[in-house]
Amino acid sequence: MSDRPFRLPPLNALRVFHTVVRHRSFRAAADELLVTPQAVSQQIKLLEETLGLELFERKGRVIEPNEQAILLAHYIQSAFEEMEEGVRRVTKVGRRIRINVNASPYFATRYLLDRLARFRETMPDADLRLTTMVDLPDFVADDVDVAIQWGYGTWKPYEATLLLYDYKEICCTPETARKIASPDDLKDLALLHPVLSDRLWPDVLAHLGVKAEVSQAAIRFQDAATMRRATVAGLGVGLISTIDAEEDLKLGKLVAPFGRGIMRDMPAGHVPGFYLVLPKAHRRVSAIAAFCKWIAEEDWAQS
Repeated sequence: MSDRPFRLPPLNALRVFHTVVRHRSFRAAADELLVTPQAVSQQIKLLEETLGLELFERKGRVIEPNEQAILLAHYIQSAFEEMEEGVRRVTKVGRRIRINVNASPYFATRYLLDRLARFRETMPDADLRLTTMVDLPDFVADDVDVAIQWGYGTWKPYEATLLLYDYKEICCTPETARKIASPDDLKDLALLHPVLSDRLWPDVLAHLGVKAEVSQAAIRFQDAATMRRATVAGLGVGLISTIDAEEDLKLGKLVAPFGRGIMRDMPAGHVPGFYLVLPKAHRRVSAIAAFCKWIAEEDWAQS
Protein backbone atom coordinates (compact mmCIF):
# COMPACT_ATOMS: atom_id res chain seq x y z
CA MET A 1 0.00 0.00 0.00
CA SER A 2 1.30 3.46 -0.88
CA ASP A 3 2.22 5.88 1.93
CA ARG A 4 1.36 8.83 -0.29
CA PRO A 5 -1.48 10.83 1.34
CA PHE A 6 -4.81 10.70 -0.50
CA ARG A 7 -5.75 13.90 -2.31
CA LEU A 8 -9.09 14.75 -3.82
CA PRO A 9 -9.03 15.74 -7.51
CA PRO A 10 -9.74 19.41 -8.29
CA LEU A 11 -13.39 20.28 -7.75
CA ASN A 12 -13.67 21.88 -11.19
CA ALA A 13 -12.48 18.67 -12.85
CA LEU A 14 -15.12 16.72 -10.94
CA ARG A 15 -17.79 19.21 -11.98
CA VAL A 16 -16.77 18.92 -15.65
CA PHE A 17 -16.70 15.12 -15.38
CA HIS A 18 -20.20 15.09 -13.88
CA THR A 19 -21.50 17.22 -16.76
CA VAL A 20 -19.83 15.05 -19.40
CA VAL A 21 -21.35 11.88 -17.93
CA ARG A 22 -24.83 13.41 -18.01
CA HIS A 23 -24.53 14.50 -21.64
CA ARG A 24 -22.27 11.70 -22.95
CA SER A 25 -20.61 14.45 -24.97
CA PHE A 26 -17.69 16.84 -24.52
CA ARG A 27 -19.33 19.40 -26.80
CA ALA A 28 -22.71 19.33 -25.02
CA ALA A 29 -20.94 19.60 -21.67
CA ALA A 30 -18.92 22.54 -22.97
CA ASP A 31 -22.11 24.28 -24.11
CA GLU A 32 -23.64 23.93 -20.64
CA LEU A 33 -20.50 25.07 -18.87
CA LEU A 34 -19.88 27.93 -21.32
CA VAL A 35 -16.36 26.77 -22.14
CA THR A 36 -14.70 25.21 -25.17
CA PRO A 37 -14.67 21.45 -25.84
CA GLN A 38 -10.88 21.64 -25.57
CA ALA A 39 -11.19 23.01 -22.02
CA VAL A 40 -13.52 20.14 -21.14
CA SER A 41 -11.10 17.64 -22.62
CA GLN A 42 -8.24 19.12 -20.58
CA GLN A 43 -10.20 18.82 -17.33
CA ILE A 44 -11.08 15.18 -18.06
CA LYS A 45 -7.43 14.46 -18.87
CA LEU A 46 -6.39 16.11 -15.58
CA LEU A 47 -8.91 14.02 -13.66
CA GLU A 48 -7.77 10.78 -15.31
CA GLU A 49 -4.13 11.59 -14.60
CA THR A 50 -4.94 12.42 -10.97
CA LEU A 51 -6.86 9.18 -10.49
CA GLY A 52 -4.46 7.09 -12.55
CA LEU A 53 -7.17 5.49 -14.69
CA GLU A 54 -9.23 6.06 -17.81
CA LEU A 55 -12.87 6.98 -17.36
CA PHE A 56 -14.29 6.93 -20.87
CA GLU A 57 -14.31 4.69 -23.89
CA ARG A 58 -13.80 6.86 -26.93
CA LYS A 59 -15.30 5.73 -30.23
CA GLY A 60 -14.77 8.54 -32.70
CA ARG A 61 -16.86 11.47 -31.47
CA VAL A 62 -18.91 9.22 -29.22
CA ILE A 63 -17.80 8.69 -25.63
CA GLU A 64 -19.18 6.25 -23.09
CA PRO A 65 -18.33 6.20 -19.37
CA ASN A 66 -16.77 2.93 -18.25
CA GLU A 67 -17.60 1.04 -15.05
CA GLN A 68 -15.29 3.18 -12.89
CA ALA A 69 -16.78 6.38 -14.32
CA ILE A 70 -20.36 5.28 -13.65
CA LEU A 71 -19.48 4.45 -10.04
CA LEU A 72 -17.64 7.75 -9.56
CA ALA A 73 -20.52 9.72 -11.14
CA HIS A 74 -22.95 8.21 -8.61
CA TYR A 75 -20.93 9.49 -5.66
CA ILE A 76 -20.30 12.89 -7.25
CA GLN A 77 -24.03 13.31 -7.86
CA SER A 78 -24.72 12.62 -4.19
CA ALA A 79 -21.97 15.03 -3.14
CA PHE A 80 -23.28 17.84 -5.33
CA GLU A 81 -26.79 17.29 -3.96
CA GLU A 82 -25.42 17.59 -0.43
CA MET A 83 -23.55 20.81 -1.27
CA GLU A 84 -26.56 22.28 -3.04
CA GLU A 85 -28.80 21.49 -0.09
CA GLY A 86 -26.30 23.13 2.25
CA VAL A 87 -26.23 26.31 0.17
CA ARG A 88 -30.01 26.38 -0.07
CA ARG A 89 -30.35 25.81 3.63
CA VAL A 90 -28.04 28.58 4.75
CA THR A 91 -29.38 31.08 2.22
CA LYS A 92 -32.91 30.50 3.50
CA VAL A 93 -31.97 31.58 7.02
CA GLY A 94 -34.14 34.52 8.03
CA ARG A 95 -36.47 34.08 5.07
CA ARG A 96 -39.91 32.61 4.92
CA ILE A 97 -39.79 28.80 4.79
CA ARG A 98 -40.41 27.61 1.24
CA ILE A 99 -41.30 24.03 0.28
CA ASN A 100 -41.46 23.27 -3.44
CA VAL A 101 -43.72 20.25 -3.99
CA ASN A 102 -44.26 18.59 -7.36
CA ALA A 103 -47.03 16.00 -7.69
CA SER A 104 -48.58 13.92 -10.41
CA PRO A 105 -51.67 15.79 -11.69
CA TYR A 106 -53.94 12.90 -10.73
CA PHE A 107 -52.73 12.67 -7.12
CA ALA A 108 -52.82 16.44 -6.75
CA THR A 109 -56.44 16.79 -7.84
CA ARG A 110 -57.83 13.55 -6.40
CA TYR A 111 -56.06 13.49 -3.05
CA LEU A 112 -53.65 16.26 -2.16
CA LEU A 113 -55.48 19.56 -2.70
CA ASP A 114 -58.30 18.72 -0.30
CA ARG A 115 -55.82 17.98 2.49
CA LEU A 116 -53.17 20.66 2.16
CA ALA A 117 -55.03 22.83 4.65
CA ARG A 118 -54.21 20.22 7.31
CA PHE A 119 -50.49 20.69 6.72
CA ARG A 120 -50.87 24.47 6.81
CA GLU A 121 -52.30 24.04 10.30
CA THR A 122 -49.10 22.30 11.42
CA MET A 123 -46.78 24.82 9.72
CA PRO A 124 -48.69 28.07 9.04
CA ASP A 125 -45.53 30.00 8.09
CA ALA A 126 -44.59 27.63 5.28
CA ASP A 127 -44.47 29.08 1.78
CA LEU A 128 -45.86 25.97 0.09
CA ARG A 129 -45.58 25.91 -3.72
CA LEU A 130 -47.26 23.13 -5.68
CA THR A 131 -46.55 22.24 -9.31
CA THR A 132 -47.75 19.20 -11.25
CA MET A 133 -45.90 16.98 -13.68
CA VAL A 134 -46.61 13.50 -15.04
CA ASP A 135 -42.93 12.49 -15.14
CA LEU A 136 -40.51 12.60 -12.23
CA PRO A 137 -39.05 16.13 -12.12
CA ASP A 138 -35.39 17.05 -12.18
CA PHE A 139 -34.99 18.09 -8.54
CA VAL A 140 -32.18 20.51 -9.40
CA ALA A 141 -33.28 22.01 -12.71
CA ASP A 142 -36.95 22.23 -11.70
CA ASP A 143 -36.14 23.47 -8.16
CA VAL A 144 -38.21 20.74 -6.50
CA ASP A 145 -37.82 19.75 -2.86
CA VAL A 146 -40.13 16.75 -2.82
CA ALA A 147 -42.20 14.90 -5.44
CA ILE A 148 -45.22 12.61 -5.38
CA GLN A 149 -45.23 10.33 -8.39
CA TRP A 150 -47.00 7.32 -9.86
CA GLY A 151 -44.97 4.19 -10.46
CA TYR A 152 -43.34 1.22 -8.77
CA GLY A 153 -40.90 2.94 -6.41
CA THR A 154 -37.86 2.37 -8.64
CA TRP A 155 -36.37 5.87 -8.81
CA LYS A 156 -32.76 5.26 -7.85
CA PRO A 157 -30.86 6.90 -6.27
CA TYR A 158 -33.80 8.74 -4.72
CA GLU A 159 -35.69 7.76 -1.59
CA ALA A 160 -39.20 6.48 -2.36
CA THR A 161 -41.97 5.88 0.20
CA LEU A 162 -45.27 4.27 -0.79
CA LEU A 163 -48.29 6.43 0.06
CA LEU A 164 -51.08 4.59 -1.73
CA TYR A 165 -51.49 1.62 -4.06
CA ASP A 166 -53.26 2.56 -7.30
CA TYR A 167 -55.44 -0.48 -7.89
CA LYS A 168 -56.95 -0.58 -11.36
CA GLU A 169 -60.18 -2.00 -12.72
CA ILE A 170 -60.42 -3.55 -16.18
CA CYS A 171 -63.11 -1.45 -17.83
CA CYS A 172 -64.69 -0.97 -21.24
CA THR A 173 -67.93 0.21 -22.77
CA PRO A 174 -70.95 -2.12 -22.77
CA GLU A 175 -70.55 -2.49 -26.55
CA THR A 176 -66.95 -3.66 -26.21
CA ALA A 177 -67.89 -5.99 -23.34
CA ARG A 178 -70.11 -7.98 -25.70
CA LYS A 179 -66.94 -9.11 -27.48
CA ILE A 180 -65.42 -10.47 -24.27
CA ALA A 181 -66.28 -13.97 -23.08
CA SER A 182 -62.96 -14.79 -21.39
CA PRO A 183 -59.65 -13.10 -20.58
CA ASP A 184 -58.13 -14.60 -23.77
CA ASP A 185 -60.43 -12.34 -25.79
CA LEU A 186 -58.36 -9.37 -24.62
CA LYS A 187 -55.64 -10.44 -27.06
CA ASP A 188 -57.89 -9.40 -29.96
CA LEU A 189 -58.91 -6.03 -28.54
CA ALA A 190 -57.21 -2.65 -28.31
CA LEU A 191 -55.64 -2.26 -24.88
CA LEU A 192 -55.06 1.26 -23.58
CA HIS A 193 -51.65 1.71 -21.91
CA PRO A 194 -50.14 4.38 -19.66
CA VAL A 195 -47.04 5.97 -21.15
CA LEU A 196 -45.31 5.73 -17.77
CA SER A 197 -45.37 1.93 -17.66
CA ASP A 198 -44.98 -0.81 -20.25
CA ARG A 199 -45.42 -3.50 -17.60
CA LEU A 200 -48.90 -2.74 -16.25
CA TRP A 201 -50.95 -4.62 -18.84
CA PRO A 202 -48.45 -7.51 -19.17
CA ASP A 203 -48.59 -8.03 -15.39
CA VAL A 204 -52.40 -7.94 -15.39
CA LEU A 205 -52.67 -10.32 -18.35
CA ALA A 206 -50.23 -12.75 -16.73
CA HIS A 207 -52.31 -12.60 -13.55
CA LEU A 208 -55.36 -13.55 -15.63
CA GLY A 209 -53.47 -16.44 -17.21
CA VAL A 210 -53.24 -14.81 -20.62
CA LYS A 211 -50.04 -15.30 -22.59
CA ALA A 212 -49.71 -12.32 -24.89
CA GLU A 213 -47.16 -9.70 -25.84
CA VAL A 214 -48.01 -6.04 -25.90
CA SER A 215 -48.48 -4.87 -29.47
CA GLN A 216 -46.22 -2.06 -30.64
CA ALA A 217 -49.38 -0.53 -32.11
CA ALA A 218 -50.98 -0.24 -28.67
CA ILE A 219 -52.52 3.11 -27.79
CA ARG A 220 -50.69 4.94 -24.98
CA PHE A 221 -51.83 7.86 -22.84
CA GLN A 222 -49.80 10.29 -20.76
CA ASP A 223 -52.24 10.73 -17.91
CA ALA A 224 -55.05 8.91 -16.13
CA ALA A 225 -57.74 11.42 -17.08
CA THR A 226 -57.11 10.97 -20.81
CA MET A 227 -57.01 7.20 -20.39
CA ARG A 228 -60.39 7.33 -18.70
CA ARG A 229 -61.95 9.49 -21.42
CA ALA A 230 -60.55 7.22 -24.13
CA THR A 231 -62.07 4.18 -22.43
CA VAL A 232 -65.48 5.86 -22.15
CA ALA A 233 -65.18 6.85 -25.82
CA GLY A 234 -64.82 3.18 -26.77
CA LEU A 235 -61.25 3.32 -28.05
CA GLY A 236 -60.37 0.11 -26.21
CA VAL A 237 -60.13 -1.66 -22.86
CA GLY A 238 -58.62 0.51 -20.15
CA LEU A 239 -57.16 0.04 -16.70
CA ILE A 240 -58.99 2.68 -14.65
CA SER A 241 -58.20 3.66 -11.07
CA THR A 242 -60.79 2.29 -8.64
CA ILE A 243 -62.03 5.70 -7.49
CA ASP A 244 -62.74 6.74 -11.11
CA ALA A 245 -64.12 3.38 -12.18
CA GLU A 246 -66.74 3.49 -9.42
CA GLU A 247 -68.23 6.66 -10.87
CA ASP A 248 -68.39 5.44 -14.46
CA LEU A 249 -69.64 1.96 -13.51
CA LYS A 250 -72.50 3.45 -11.48
CA LEU A 251 -73.48 5.67 -14.40
CA GLY A 252 -73.35 2.75 -16.83
CA LYS A 253 -70.74 4.42 -19.01
CA LEU A 254 -68.38 1.50 -18.40
CA VAL A 255 -68.61 -2.11 -17.30
CA ALA A 256 -66.09 -4.41 -15.62
CA PRO A 257 -66.20 -7.58 -17.77
CA PHE A 258 -64.29 -9.69 -15.22
CA GLY A 259 -65.76 -8.18 -12.08
CA ARG A 260 -64.23 -5.82 -9.56
CA GLY A 261 -60.95 -6.00 -7.65
CA ILE A 262 -58.93 -7.90 -10.27
CA MET A 263 -55.63 -6.46 -9.01
CA ARG A 264 -56.26 -6.89 -5.28
CA ASP A 265 -54.61 -10.31 -5.11
CA MET A 266 -51.72 -9.52 -7.44
CA PRO A 267 -48.18 -9.49 -5.96
CA ALA A 268 -47.49 -6.13 -4.33
CA GLY A 269 -44.52 -5.53 -6.61
CA HIS A 270 -46.83 -5.71 -9.63
CA VAL A 271 -49.22 -3.04 -8.37
CA PRO A 272 -48.32 0.60 -9.10
CA GLY A 273 -48.85 3.31 -6.57
CA PHE A 274 -48.17 6.88 -5.59
CA TYR A 275 -44.82 7.44 -3.91
CA LEU A 276 -43.17 10.22 -1.98
CA VAL A 277 -39.86 10.72 -3.81
CA LEU A 278 -36.92 12.95 -2.88
CA PRO A 279 -33.13 13.03 -2.59
CA LYS A 280 -32.17 11.79 0.86
CA ALA A 281 -30.25 15.00 1.57
CA HIS A 282 -33.47 17.04 1.38
CA ARG A 283 -34.72 15.53 4.61
CA ARG A 284 -32.04 17.46 6.44
CA VAL A 285 -34.08 20.61 5.92
CA SER A 286 -36.50 20.75 8.84
CA ALA A 287 -39.42 22.15 6.80
CA ILE A 288 -39.10 19.44 4.14
CA ALA A 289 -38.76 16.77 6.83
CA ALA A 290 -41.94 18.08 8.48
CA PHE A 291 -43.84 17.95 5.18
CA CYS A 292 -42.61 14.41 4.50
CA LYS A 293 -43.61 13.29 7.99
CA TRP A 294 -47.08 14.75 7.55
CA ILE A 295 -47.69 13.27 4.13
CA ALA A 296 -46.41 9.83 5.14
CA GLU A 297 -48.72 9.75 8.18
CA GLU A 298 -51.85 10.68 6.23
CA ASP A 299 -54.21 7.79 5.40
CA TRP A 300 -54.51 8.37 1.64
CA ALA A 301 -56.67 5.27 1.16
CA GLN A 302 -59.47 7.21 2.87
CA SER A 303 -60.46 9.42 -0.08
